[in-house]
Amino acid sequence: MASKEIRLQYSGFIVFAAKLLSIATGLIFALMIAQSTTQGQYDIWFNINDVLAYFTLLMGVVPFWVMRFVARGRQAATKTGFITNLMISFISTIIYLAFTPLIISGLDIGAQYSSLYLLASIQIVELYAISLLEGCLQASSPQKVGYGLLFQQFFKVALGYILIVELGQPLWGAVISVILAFAIQAAYYYKLLAREMKQRIRWDYVRDWLKGSPVIVYNVIGYQIVAVVFILLFSYGGTGARSIYGAAFQIAHIITYASFLSYALYPKLLAERKLEDITTSLRLVLMFAIPMTAGVIGLADSYITILRPDYADAFLVLIVLAIDSLVLTVSGIFSAVIFGLDMVDSEKISFKALVRSRLFLVFSFPYLQAAITIPAAYFALTNYAFEEPLLAALSVSVIILVGHFVSSLASINIARKMIRINVPWRNIAKYAIASTVMGILLLLMPYSDSLMMTLVMTAIGGAVYILLLGIIDKDSRELAKAVFQRITRSG
Repeated sequence: MASKEIRLQYSGFIVFAAKLLSIATGLIFALMIAQSTTQGQYDIWFNINDVLAYFTLLMGVVPFWVMRFVARGRQAATKTGFITNLMISFISTIIYLAFTPLIISGLDIGAQYSSLYLLASIQIVELYAISLLEGCLQASSPQKVGYGLLFQQFFKVALGYILIVELGQPLWGAVISVILAFAIQAAYYYKLLAREMKQRIRWDYVRDWLKGSPVIVYNVIGYQIVAVVFILLFSYGGTGARSIYGAAFQIAHIITYASFLSYALYPKLLAERKLEDITTSLRLVLMFAIPMTAGVIGLADSYITILRPDYADAFLVLIVLAIDSLVLTVSGIFSAVIFGLDMVDSEKISFKALVRSRLFLVFSFPYLQAAITIPAAYFALTNYAFEEPLLAALSVSVIILVGHFVSSLASINIARKMIRINVPWRNIAKYAIASTVMGILLLLMPYSDSLMMTLVMTAIGGAVYILLLGIIDKDSRELAKAVFQRITRSG
């Protein structure tokens, strides 16, 4: 089976390294958009992505089952899943095109942006294709997902520079750049899976997936209900509210890249069920996630100013979202454990069995989050933060953090009832100590709105953390040495 060839640490570090390299390209692209648009245009950029999310809500349904089939060595799952997901994407695109005029009118968006929203529809097909192909690669060669990401990011920035900066087309240039970059990424993934694409289609697989799909759709719809919070922020927060949140999120979201260190955990548990991999993943992920969170908090004012100078006061939003990203990262590990160990679909997929499974409990978390966040956000935005962009963005970020924290505790509780997990508390305490020292050092450094100076301070903070951790944590030294040797041999 292909999944048995997965190397947890090697694959995790390759994908994580690719994600870290993409930070630079992602930051450059974000800066080009942020500094070339007005606040109103910047809001439109984020709103386009918010709207598209409602029409890509089914893109993960088929990949969920395909990845599990591929990890367990089921032949023809890749091609069958790819064709099926493309069919769904075409239907979703047609619906999007039909509803776009109503959306633009309902959100009181200027008619001059209609063509932009219509053009963005191409991303729907691309995202469905990429989602399926990435799921297949995650189950067989996880590290190659990182390579595809790099191709996408570098191409996006190169084309974005021409269209956004040189030709002065910030919104059109951004949308076109993303569309073409996604096309490059999808083509690369397809080439990697070309052999699997020659296999025959198994329509009996599709029938099997359809039996369990209502549960996945239930989960996806839940997340889209949660996303209503951003529509409320856009509608009631005032000009700039959605983009303030979006700008802070772009920076804080980098922390969740640490979760890619456990990218291979889910398929590896499906195929091999080596429980020691859970402890290894916790150590790997938290070794990076904790200091990354401390670093963002320590330099929050500088980071947000670099992205957009007039958002300097939004550093509190960034701090809250940094903590939220850490919570999501930890929660993701335990969710992977639940998905990897649950055997409800090992022989056949039964809707009734799924509804009684632990998977269904995890699929219900978005509804728990929505019950917390939507009423609270509506109350805060209409009573205390109406047309107050900064306060609105801060209020929503705090509310979302509370929702994620509650669901995270629930996922941890479910995972620990399934299996006794050896949490490396001593290692985590050492990561926290080294990160605290680093964070205090960064807080004491002078404020800077210079990109180069901020990067220098970031590098200094990282060096301090690595040095301290190397001194106080023997396990981290041995882990770094083992991973380096594995990567060197593989190269």
